[in-house]
Amino acid sequence: MRHRGNHRHRSTAESRTSILEAAGRIFAGQGLSGARTDAIAAEAGVNKALLYYYFKNKEDIYWAVLDEEVTGFHLKALTLLSQEGPAAPILLRYVSNHFDFICTHPHYPRLFQMMMMAGGRRCERLVAGRIIPVAQKLDALLRRGIRNGEFRPFDVGHTAVSLAALTVFYFNAAPIIRLVSGQDPFSRANMRKRKAEVLKFIRYALFTDPEAAVL
Repeated sequence: MRHRGNHRHRSTAESRTSILEAAGRIFAGQGLSGARTDAIAAEAGVNKALLYYYFKNKEDIYWAVLDEEVTGFHLKALTLLSQEGPAAPILLRYVSNHFDFICTHPHYPRLFQMMMMAGGRRCERLVAGRIIPVAQKLDALLRRGIRNGEFRPFDVGHTAVSLAALTVFYFNAAPIIRLVSGQDPFSRANMRKRKAEVLKFIRYALFTDPEAAVL
C-alpha cells in the first residue's frame, strides 16, 4: 500500500518533470523522428497514458523539453547580463554560468542544435521569446566593454557566436575528444581544466588587460 501511495504522489508532483527529463535524453540520442513515446514512458517510469495527460503528442513533448532547457539557461543569463558595472567580469560570469549549466544539462547543446536546424514557427517563437533578449543583452555588454576600453575592438556579432562555440563545441564533440585524447572529457579534472582554459582564452583574446579581470 505504501508503494502505491508513493506512486500516486509521484504521478501528481513529479511525473511531468520525469517525463521531460527522460524525453530529453531520448530526443538528444534519437531525434524527434527516432524517439518513441513508449520509450519515453518507460524511461520516465510512468504509464504511457500519462504522457497524453500532460501533452497532446510527441511533438508537444519535444517542444516542452526545448522550452524547459532554453528557459532554464536564459532566465539566469538575462539576470547576469543586466548587471551594472565593468563589462569584463560580467562577461566572465556569463560564460562561466553557460559552462556550468551545460555541465548539469549535458543534452542541452545537442537539443539546441537540433532545434536550430529544424526551424519552423515554434522554433521562431522560442527564439523570439527567450534567445533574442539574451543576445541583445550580450551585444550591449560587448559594446559597452569596447566603449569603456575594457575590450579590444572586435566584431560583436561574430564574437558572440565564438563565445557560445567555445563552450558548446566541447560537449558536442565529447565522443570524438574521448577517441582522440584517450581521456574522459567529462571527468572532474578535465571539466575544471576546460572551463579554466575557456575563461583564460576569452581574457587574452578580448580584454585589454587580461590579468586584471576577475569573476
